[in-house]
Amino acid sequence: VQLQASGGGLVQAGGSLRLSCATSGFSFDDYAIAWFRQIPGKVREGISCITIPSNGVPWYEDSVKGRFTISRESDKNTVYLQMNTLEPEDTAVYYCAADEGRCSFLRSAYRFWGKGTLVTVSS
Repeated sequence: VQLQASGGGLVQAGGSLRLSCATSGFSFDDYAIAWFRQIPGKVREGISCITIPSNGVPWYEDSVKGRFTISRESDKNTVYLQMNTLEPEDTAVYYCAADEGRCSFLRSAYRFWGKGTLVTVSS
């Protein structure tokens, strides 16, 4: 199982970025895929999750609701996180994670993790 997050970078406050999580080695449609982020010195927290059925309701942490959108593209085995109206408080390393079953924001719910991608939002 492999997950590779990409798309991070430096953006000004109010700007947008789209993160991608390319996956391989498992049955994509049977897994929940989540995005976590870790601010330096703080605990890694779940911010969004999506699972099958594809019309299932995605999960969002309160601080990103209305600004971030998660989506998945099954033919590319990829999950995206569209991040709009970015704030300096969104600066963090972003990780994608996967495991069978339902969405969760518990780190322990996911066996498989990608390396993080750094998002820096300047004020």
